Amino acid sequence: MPKKLVSDELWSIVEPLLPQHIPSPKGGRPRISDRAALTGIISVLKTGIPWEELPQEMGCGSGMTCWRRLQEWQKAGVWEKIHCSILQTLHDAHKIDWTRVCIDSSVNPGKKGGQLTGPNPVDRGRPGSKHHVITDRNGIPLAVALTAANRNDCKMLTHMLDNLPILNTFQGGPSCHPKKLHADKAYDYSFCRQACTLRNIIPRIARRGVESSSHLGKHRWVVERTFAWLHRYRRLLVRYERRADIHSAFLTLAVALIAFKFC
Repeated sequence: MPKKLVSDELWSIVEPLLPQHIPSPKGGRPRISDRAALTGIISVLKTGIPWEELPQEMGCGSGMTCWRRLQEWQKAGVWEKIHCSILQTLHDAHKIDWTRVCIDSSVNPGKKGGQLTGPNPVDRGRPGSKHHVITDRNGIPLAVALTAANRNDCKMLTHMLDNLPILNTFQGGPSCHPKKLHADKAYDYSFCRQACTLRNIIPRIARRGVESSSHLGKHRWVVERTFAWLHRYRRLLVRYERRADIHSAFLTLAVALIAFKFC
């Protein structure tokens, strides 16, 4: 039998975080279950198929139903809560290594344009978006952000550091504060190093004209591997959504699913 897209273990994390649905007093068509809708959303994320081509035999309802649920949960902050809840579980199990974190970005084409798209500097100025990710030493994605393709990486460093998860740390448990940050030459600016220093993080950033980024490869390969995992979700390879909130929902769900694999 094919593997469930929403396992019992994943559903036990997701279900308590979903907003309670209030039925309409006028009645109407029965509502598709939240688990079925989540299955449809993950199916679109993994395969990249259009919403209207979502197979009916999956029992997920129509593609528009799943799209509405994706939008509804994005507005309620569900995807961020799921990601944070999974990270808390990993932190409690001492599976997050805070001794070293890595930051990088990946540019993806956005053929239809839309919010948070811009001229791609590596693709003849065609519209695109950029995914920014911070991972721990094991490649677990800790924070993610979406910007236009022409957004400089260095200008996102402070934002990414400030959006690292705030996790509960019990007495005697591991710290949830990174000790060292590894980054390539795109972050070789004094204000980037200052941002790290102010947060008690040791910056290890390749210097332009002095050293090669490849020298950090033995530490930074984990974030490159995380991008490889991220791009297995075909809906993220090319951005088809004009709305930034919908694409951000897919992006946050993807990093949550990657983190869940470490549980």
